Amino acid sequence: MESVITSFHNNIHYKFKLSSSCIFNRSNSNSKNNVFFSKTLIRKPITCSSLSSALALDNNDSTIHTTLLVESYHEHQSLNALIQRLKKKDSCPLQILQHDEDWSKDHFWLVINFLKNSSRSNQILQVFDMWKNIEESRINEFNYQKIVEMLAEEGLMEEAVLALKDMKGYGLRPSSEIYNLIIHGFSRIGKFNDAWFFLNEMKEMNLVPQTDTYDGLIQNYGKYKMYDEIYMCLKKMKSDGCSLDQITYNLIIQEFARGGLLKRMEGVYRSMLSKKMHLQSSTLFALLEVYLKFGMIEKMEKFYKRLLNSGTPLKEDLIRRLAEVYIENYMYSRLDDLGDDIASRRGRTKLVWCLRLLSHACLLSRRGMDLVVQEMEDAKVSWNVTTANIILLGYLKMKDFKHLRILLSELPTRRVKPDIVTVGILYDAIRIGFDGTGALVMWRRNGFLYESVNMNTDPLVLTVYGKGHFLQDCGEVYTSLDPNARENKRWTYQNLIDLVMKHN
Repeated sequence: MESVITSFHNNIHYKFKLSSSCIFNRSNSNSKNNVFFSKTLIRKPITCSSLSSALALDNNDSTIHTTLLVESYHEHQSLNALIQRLKKKDSCPLQILQHDEDWSKDHFWLVINFLKNSSRSNQILQVFDMWKNIEESRINEFNYQKIVEMLAEEGLMEEAVLALKDMKGYGLRPSSEIYNLIIHGFSRIGKFNDAWFFLNEMKEMNLVPQTDTYDGLIQNYGKYKMYDEIYMCLKKMKSDGCSLDQITYNLIIQEFARGGLLKRMEGVYRSMLSKKMHLQSSTLFALLEVYLKFGMIEKMEKFYKRLLNSGTPLKEDLIRRLAEVYIENYMYSRLDDLGDDIASRRGRTKLVWCLRLLSHACLLSRRGMDLVVQEMEDAKVSWNVTTANIILLGYLKMKDFKHLRILLSELPTRRVKPDIVTVGILYDAIRIGFDGTGALVMWRRNGFLYESVNMNTDPLVLTVYGKGHFLQDCGEVYTSLDPNARENKRWTYQNLIDLVMKHN
């Protein structure tokens, strides 16, 4: 302690000397009548008593912090112990509450969430009834709203209505939010008559339904494919003086799109455009999905571009479906564009290289394939079996046996392991006059033909080229075998080759 006090005193003494010297120096550095004075901050000297007070305060803060940590630890232990009791077989939360006499708010909501997550939501209302009756202040709108919300989410609408009636029995006035939970809960399970009953009761309580009340109904009518009822709901909204907002318009378009109702969807879309309302990204996806489904390429591309320009991330599944539409319509050059678009947003992934190579292979452009391969090498991207098979199939379609032979011989140096598609390409080439002896000898020598059959080629490759003669023959012969023979045998490439050769 003495060393600490000495340090403080020395520091004060040093600062005083420094300030004094500054004043003295500046006062003697006058030029003619100009005198400069420094604005020196005068500090109150730190005495032993003030230092002791500061140290005591620090010590007190430390004590408070330690106390809080201890309390937090005990609270955590208490909550964990309660959960362990609930996890026991045939545990009864009502008996546990009766034994504990009461729970804090944190303990109560922990139990309620536990019951919900462990598929015991039917016990929530009973536990709430017992807990709220212990202390009158717990009978409030906030607690009832949370209970109704949980029950409605779980589809326990009878219990949710009981909670609503119980709430009114205590003289509490239900809010619009509570009625919305009841209305949406009934409509979610397809009980629309009950939903409208409580919507009318809501009006009798002088609570005006808002757009979100009707939005939930519209969404659930769409879920049950009740599209005429959506129009009925819209008319009811207008008669109640509730105007359709941007969210409602987006919701209607999404539901009509999911139902494949193009004319209705486009009619609502035009109305939305005339009102200069904004399309949500989820609506853009719904529009893209429906045009994808019907193969309406021009409109599909329009909304694909809008999504792309909005910066909304596109899932790989959606990209593949776009590619499939282009393939089905022989629009192979679009695959390269699609690959470039995705690369600019997501980087040059395996799918990007696959799309770009497929584009040039389908167009029988050796130069195009070479350019993509060069880009891959510049980017130090390793080949995979999909890369090799696309190029091999391109050479096969061109009947370029020279490059086909060279590439087959290069597969080991490129560290590409063939698969059943590669074998199929070789035998399809042999079928039209290619000498595949070299490749077969190499595969036998390195043991590849005696490994279990695998197919690691991207499915888009088969979408473009189909299975080919060899793979079709494999499928036909394999399915003609006795089921037990198929399942009990370890199938190698050589087994399949022998089977097809024997069959032919």
